[in-house]
Amino acid sequence: MKPILIPNKPAARAVVERTLDAIKPPPDLTVSQWADQYRVLSSEASAEYGAWSTSRAEYQRGIMDAISDERIEEVVIMSCAQVGKTEMILNLIGYHVAQDPSPMLVVQPTLEMAQTFSKDRLAPMVRDCSSLSGKIKDPRARDSGNSILKKQFPGGHITMCGANSPSSLASRPIRIVLCDEVDRFPPSAGTEGDPIELAKRRAATFWNRKIVMVSTPTVKNASRIEAAFEETDKREYHVPCNDCGEEQVLRWSNVKWDKDKPETASYICEHCGSVWDDAARFRAIRRGRWVATNPSVGKAGFRLSGLYSPWTPMEHAVRDFLEAKKLPETLRVWVNTYLGETFEEQGEKIEDFMIADRREDWGEKIPEGVVMITAGIDVQNDRLAVEQVGIGLDEETWSLDYREIPGDPSAPQIWADLDTLLATEYEREDGMKMTIQCAAIDTGGHHTQQVYKYAKPRYGRRIFAIKGVGGEAKPLVGRPSTNNNMKCKLFPIGVDTAKEIVYSRLRIQEEGAGYCHFPADRDDEYFKMLTAEQVVTRFHKGFKKREWRKMRPRNEALDCRVYAIAASAILNTNVNAMAARQRARKEPEQVADEVKPQQRPLRRQPRRGGFANSWR
Repeated sequence: MKPILIPNKPAARAVVERTLDAIKPPPDLTVSQWADQYRVLSSEASAEYGAWSTSRAEYQRGIMDAISDERIEEVVIMSCAQVGKTEMILNLIGYHVAQDPSPMLVVQPTLEMAQTFSKDRLAPMVRDCSSLSGKIKDPRARDSGNSILKKQFPGGHITMCGANSPSSLASRPIRIVLCDEVDRFPPSAGTEGDPIELAKRRAATFWNRKIVMVSTPTVKNASRIEAAFEETDKREYHVPCNDCGEEQVLRWSNVKWDKDKPETASYICEHCGSVWDDAARFRAIRRGRWVATNPSVGKAGFRLSGLYSPWTPMEHAVRDFLEAKKLPETLRVWVNTYLGETFEEQGEKIEDFMIADRREDWGEKIPEGVVMITAGIDVQNDRLAVEQVGIGLDEETWSLDYREIPGDPSAPQIWADLDTLLATEYEREDGMKMTIQCAAIDTGGHHTQQVYKYAKPRYGRRIFAIKGVGGEAKPLVGRPSTNNNMKCKLFPIGVDTAKEIVYSRLRIQEEGAGYCHFPADRDDEYFKMLTAEQVVTRFHKGFKKREWRKMRPRNEALDCRVYAIAASAILNTNVNAMAARQRARKEPEQVADEVKPQQRPLRRQPRRGGFANSWR
């Protein structure tokens, strides 16, 4: 081949050089190599902004390079939060824009989350990475061909969508499919079926397709990411001990600390017993490697816990654990988001007689542990069911009263009786007078308009109209709307989430955080209604789905407890802080001594042994 002669004239020479640059193939790089050379972390999207360095979290190298390995078609990442999952997805996008142009699809749980990803994460990366900014135009530029959810570049495009949008999941062919937080995906995209399968079908015609699924896990045997990970080669990150050199997977059971002293936390080598502080742990992680435990499978799977994160010291992890283990629902979140593991429920059913055995006599006055009172109201065709719940420190609760108001909800008298009941004044054992601070009333029955008519003018009294929304992983309280004919502010309530909270607290056996107290005069029928539902697992279009089903005809007591918890969540009061203020008014000198700032203890060298976690 004859060499290309470049003209001596400057203008012609510049044209030829630009042409040669345009047709020159990009350097042969992996995703991690591209990120180390070209990726810039944006200040509004990262606490450590500036040039990217894979060595900062060395475990990311193996994950990113597996994605760029042409022999691997599918990659599954099941991990905790805050280990750089989203940044790795962004690196993959940047790599394919700059190195290997392809049509890409990014699937988020909802359309709103897809828009947020585009505006808050993708746009800053494109702006700050010089190798990308010239390829993807600003969506505000004329004739850019780009929008928030669609980015075009030479040789490909990036489409972002929600897993709840069937039209976005079933259009043009896609080579690279990136599914983020798949455990938060709905069971079906409208009526079209599983959103992951719909997305995968779009890549079926590409011989070099890539399917990447990423998520923090949720409930055992119902987690999408767990099921996907079990079908991979299941890689674990092994790190060598700095003293004996033996490799091991970091496990929470090897974290030790002195009782109630998170600052003494250290990691104990499972082979030689040497004690690692955070610096030693980070040194070991930098020398680690991924090891497949099921190497015969062609899909790559990666599992990570927060013990590998360079951004979370062990002291903070222990402190979070000690706080989380007070309540089952907070422990579940910690297991999912720090350990990166699914949470196994203790049981699906609670026997009513076991809860009834807790009945206790606290007299005519309410217990001194009660800090605030909420109420939940369930509307039936011939009555209102109402429960007043006292809430104390760390969500300890007392069922102060449960009663039914007979009458026709379409007539005014029953609502006047409810007004009288909600105005009840209680006296605490220490003499403090208390009233109901907030109440939630369900609008989902046959008397929706009457509930709107009652609740709307009483919003200032913190009487909230609510509507239950079924489904797993729904927030306990959603954003209120006024999309009804009376413009009444209506709060959506994740009833499955609330029932899980109620049942997890009913299982607590010792008084204290989360424990549920019941009065001596409560009849047996109440406890049968309180435990009238249980979780069943069924298959929906090939996937496991957990749902709540009534095992007895009546469940008003459970609904009332759910609504009382929802009322507290809407009010969003810090009960522990309220208790401190109440004590301050009662015992100002004693409380002043309690809240005096304590001198921070000096950092001590970790000691071998010590107090280990005992929650498993």
